[in-house]
Amino acid sequence: MTFPLRQIAWTLTALLSAFVALVALRYALPHPPQVPEPIAANPFATPFLPMHAVTASIALLLGAFQFIAGRRGGRAAWHRLTGAAYLTCCLVAAPTGLILALGATAGPVASVGFGLLALIWFYVNAQGLRAVLDRRYAEHGEWMIRSFALTLAAVVLRLQLPIGGMLGLEFMEIYRLTAFISWIPNLMLAELWLASRRRRLTTTAPA
Repeated sequence: MTFPLRQIAWTLTALLSAFVALVALRYALPHPPQVPEPIAANPFATPFLPMHAVTASIALLLGAFQFIAGRRGGRAAWHRLTGAAYLTCCLVAAPTGLILALGATAGPVASVGFGLLALIWFYVNAQGLRAVLDRRYAEHGEWMIRSFALTLAAVVLRLQLPIGGMLGLEFMEIYRLTAFISWIPNLMLAELWLASRRRRLTTTAPA
């Protein structure tokens, strides 16, 4: 039995997302583990870090499953329910992420990078919500692809940090870099994929 590349990529993405989300959900515990010092030093960590971590983690858990084909009957109801939860979590996680970005202990470079991520993340989710409320479902789907590409920054960042360490970079140097490279390439790949899909649909459309 062979698995197409797309299926393998989706499975890997879902597994990594679930792992990162479940680890981050420790902030929802009554007595969470000690927060790492650079994060605890953020003046806005209380109360915004738990709010951001929990809502972003739930979005990460739900995000990959929004793209499973077949949305009829029970699947359609499940998609609407989990989609509403995903959007709600993103629309809370983005502004709390912006507040945390303003207090980033890695300095203004990190604040700008994570701040831009939070603003764009909020915007694409707001546009996705607006599109689905207007029943523009194809457009809604495109906005949600952009949204999940940005949500995946949480996964990409955690992959990039140890890679930077192996390259001999200091933690703060890596952190400042990831403030940009954890999400900009994701969004670029999403836009390239959407453009490619539009071209395919145009090519296969009946004359």
